[in-house]
Amino acid sequence: VLFADPPMKAREGWKISFKKLLSFLLFGVVFGLIISFRSFRPVEPKHRYPAPSAQKFPSCGNASAVPRRGRRLTILLWMWPFGFRFNFTECSQLLSCPGCRCRFTTRRSHWCQADAVILHHRDVCGDRERLARLPRLPTQSWIWFNMESPSHSSNLSAMDNLFNLTMSYRRDSDIFVPYGELRLLGQPRPVTIPRKSKLVAWVVSNWREESLRVRYYQELRKHIPVDVYGKNHTPLSHDQLLATISQYTFYLAFENSQHQDYITEKLWKNALSSGTIPVVLGPPRDNYELFLPPDSFIHVDDFGSAQELARFLLELAWDAERYRGYFQWRRWFQPVLGTGWGLRLCRACQFLHTAEPRYRAVPRLATWFV
Repeated sequence: VLFADPPMKAREGWKISFKKLLSFLLFGVVFGLIISFRSFRPVEPKHRYPAPSAQKFPSCGNASAVPRRGRRLTILLWMWPFGFRFNFTECSQLLSCPGCRCRFTTRRSHWCQADAVILHHRDVCGDRERLARLPRLPTQSWIWFNMESPSHSSNLSAMDNLFNLTMSYRRDSDIFVPYGELRLLGQPRPVTIPRKSKLVAWVVSNWREESLRVRYYQELRKHIPVDVYGKNHTPLSHDQLLATISQYTFYLAFENSQHQDYITEKLWKNALSSGTIPVVLGPPRDNYELFLPPDSFIHVDDFGSAQELARFLLELAWDAERYRGYFQWRRWFQPVLGTGWGLRLCRACQFLHTAEPRYRAVPRLATWFV
């Protein structure tokens, strides 16, 4: 009994201290949550390409226009096309144009010094709003660059009123960069035709059953044998491409979509560079004849059906004189590929040096290109 009171008082004091401790801890937790909530900011998802931001660029407000004539121009390539890196070329040598002096760069820190910015459509078509917020010099030309057909160019309408110049395979582009062209020889040369041991070849990677070219092939193969190479078919390495096709009497240069001037390496490289006769499916014949002599190719539109085309090819394959007639243009012309990225950029350099500087915006890019 003598020692009962002090332990009871101790327990009561401990209870009071414990309650104070709990109150203090609870206050700390609540205060911490309030601070954390106020400082929280949502995180934007990362863009699959380096996203442009106006805050990362200088205002260029003090920059002044410097006449282009006679000086080396700076051209900024906004992104490597399709992520493919390549070496920049000395344009004055490549184009035999002494005045075409340009310095190419991918460093965006040179933004204010750039006379022109080249933007590849596939790599920027989803960044319209961000691009529109970037500071721009009135004298800086933005060049829309695209080598794909309208069928494979998404979000075209978002590009309206954003660019000053166009660069593509279209002949009516400001900067015309075709997949190939015929170069006039200094003097005629003998025609040499590679030895033929096979009939018809086709190299295709993008196989879609519903596409026009695959449907036409399915009909054609019923009447004439066609050897198909590429993805999902007989493998063919890049090193063996031309050597293999050169053995064939005909080559199916079928485009993946049909649009004005869309005549690609399927004709220029696969068929013409290998020394065979192209059978083309793409834009109309009169469009092809703006690039090639009329007797240098066979167009599927010249025949009422795939069966009629097959019959013609079989007859032509057995008529050596008529077959040779499709090569006579080679006495005066040589097919030249225009597929190098460096060459295409140099075409832009040449245009900027030779065209009269003027302000212009492309108001309805989608309407024009489609």
